[in-house]
Amino acid sequence: MPLSEDIKGSCFQSGNKRNHEPFMAPERFGNSNLGYGGNSHSQAPEKVTLLVDGTRFVVNPQIFTAHPDTMLGRMFGPGREYNFTRPNEKGEYEIAEGISATVFRTVLDYYKTGIINCPDGISIPDLRDTCDYLCINFDFNTIRCQDLSALLHELSNDGAHKQFDHYLEELILPIMVGCAKKGERECHIVVLTEEDSVDWDEDHPPPMGEEYSQILYSSKLYRFFKYIENRDVAKTVLKERGLKNIRIGIEGYPTCKEKIKRRPGGRSEVIYNYVQRPFIQMSWEKEEGKSRHVDFQCVRSKSLTNLVAAGEDASEDQEILMHHPPQVDELDRLNAPLAQMVSNDFQD
Repeated sequence: MPLSEDIKGSCFQSGNKRNHEPFMAPERFGNSNLGYGGNSHSQAPEKVTLLVDGTRFVVNPQIFTAHPDTMLGRMFGPGREYNFTRPNEKGEYEIAEGISATVFRTVLDYYKTGIINCPDGISIPDLRDTCDYLCINFDFNTIRCQDLSALLHELSNDGAHKQFDHYLEELILPIMVGCAKKGERECHIVVLTEEDSVDWDEDHPPPMGEEYSQILYSSKLYRFFKYIENRDVAKTVLKERGLKNIRIGIEGYPTCKEKIKRRPGGRSEVIYNYVQRPFIQMSWEKEEGKSRHVDFQCVRSKSLTNLVAAGEDASEDQEILMHHPPQVDELDRLNAPLAQMVSNDFQD
């Protein structure tokens, strides 16, 4: 049977045109009766309608069940009647919220050929988000695109995530545990290469507080942190693990003393050799540096706004002062009006 006029030429194509496509092209806010060629006595295969970004995709669910590890494969698999996703009042499945219809149309290639051919104009990060949402493997065996730089960037992020997970468990976490056992609430780690050596003068240590930093000798982690993209991935991993106030960057770290300069008056100035090395700082407390409660001493005070008011209350205040002298803060002296300062000095 020929296709009706409203869907002619609508078959989704990838490469050569096929006689029997497993799914049809999207129809914008429209309905259509889709069928396959054959005699009138043959039973038409089952169809489901997917609603993505306001666009309807009429597909054969069998193309999804061939990939049971994906989200759509689980939705329309053997346990379909027990699935939490239900059609709406029109019998359509609303899925992939936040994903554009154009990207979803591209991803449907995977269910036909096992490969996604990304056309020009589609963002690789958007394609990556869609694959993650639909539980489709995003790797060089699955994706084909012209922009190799963007593809390799995403693959590098995957590799960096796995690599930093290993570094975190094997190298960084033991140092953090050691700081926690000492009662610390945060940890500052400087990553040095295995060829670096630290030789500080005991009598003249570096003047910037570096003695509180933890040193980690690892040339591999040093090379990992050289790239800002890897530092961003590491920060994401640490956030996922519940850490707070994360800072990752490059800073100067003193390794050895170069010379000592004598200043007038006998004061000496130590010159150290500094190298640029990665550092990582994080805290495991929700409110770093904040006390849960603060005790204030309550002091009753009376501010004198003018000399007339001072004269009227002089007799009353004089009796109070004889028994309870006021507590005057130095900041109050500095910030008070001139008249009040004279009055306070006279009372003292």
